[in-house]
Amino acid sequence: MPHHHQPSNLAALGRTWVEAWTARDLERVLTLYADDVVMTSDRIPAMGFDESGTVRGKDALRAYWSKALALLPELHFSLIELFVSPDSVVVFYENERGKRICEYLRVNAAGKIVQGSANHLVG
Repeated sequence: MPHHHQPSNLAALGRTWVEAWTARDLERVLTLYADDVVMTSDRIPAMGFDESGTVRGKDALRAYWSKALALLPELHFSLIELFVSPDSVVVFYENERGKRICEYLRVNAAGKIVQGSANHLVG
């Protein structure tokens, strides 16, 4: 069954997510995630992690993002828009290189992120 969250709570989660990343506060970012989180991104194989592009669990996510942050000293996200559904928020943002990205974040009943997918423009 899908969990129904208030749009304002999901929007607040999305804003906190952007703020925590821009502060380069990895532990704050990770507090937003469930222990059994599944994260998918085309950057995961590029960083030498799972070839499938998916990491599973908070510990694997911490390892992946720790490596990514070390390689991206200029990392900065600027929020463009937030989109909400009853059980997810999509954060549309621009990164430090001017790339526009949509991050799909699905949340559980406790309001923690259980699935994240980084969606990049094609081409």
